[in-house]
Amino acid sequence: MERSPPQAAHPRDTAAASAAGPTPVVLFCLFDIAPRSRLWGWSRFVVGRFALRGVRGLRFVKVLGSGHEGRFGLKPSASITGLFCVFEDAASADAFTAPGGALQAWRQRAGDHFCVRLHPWSSRGSWSGMRLPVTTVAPAVGPVASLTRASIRPSRAAAFWGMEPAAERALTGVRGCRLAVGVGEAPLLRQATFSLWDSVADMNDYARQGAHQAAIRAAAERGFFSESMFVRFVPERLEGHWQGRALG
Repeated sequence: MERSPPQAAHPRDTAAASAAGPTPVVLFCLFDIAPRSRLWGWSRFVVGRFALRGVRGLRFVKVLGSGHEGRFGLKPSASITGLFCVFEDAASADAFTAPGGALQAWRQRAGDHFCVRLHPWSSRGSWSGMRLPVTTVAPAVGPVASLTRASIRPSRAAAFWGMEPAAERALTGVRGCRLAVGVGEAPLLRQATFSLWDSVADMNDYARQGAHQAAIRAAAERGFFSESMFVRFVPERLEGHWQGRALG
């Protein structure tokens, strides 16, 4: 569900935002919950965000499910759970991910797991009313990440799901794509894709592919979404592993 790139902020805008106060930090994590802890994992969809309410500096959090084997599709995964968090500053994110921090409860119940700290260099739209500020500039070299999420209009759900699998299948084996995972807040209607790429060029090459371009046009012309957010990030501090391999 990667979309065409929004415009990146000018470096002066980033500097001005930094001068205005602490720089927000985004954290994206995935956990493959072990069989013995599945009940705990499923309960996170009900109590997860409330259990994290007292975490210092946590300004926004979504507990996410995933498609089967982390894919984007209608069949849900029984074990994969994700977190998308926005912290008010780096110190708060550090405390959250430190050994013994709030994230430890998730790690100790998972087999594969990884977390990545993210800094937006291009941001458009909102998620439950939250807009991510741009805090850095597009990288000249090195990895980038992308998050696209949408609230799908119920009246457009059948049309959306009729087109989206082709766009997502186009990610399989794409040059430079280290990871592509489908996540969501709720089945069918609140969906997202997170992807990690070797470079901006690799990500842009995928964005211009046929099935993907067709999905972009249809979303715009037929009003698939009641709310959407498209963000590109510079990733930092990739920790852990996913499906048996390191992503750093």
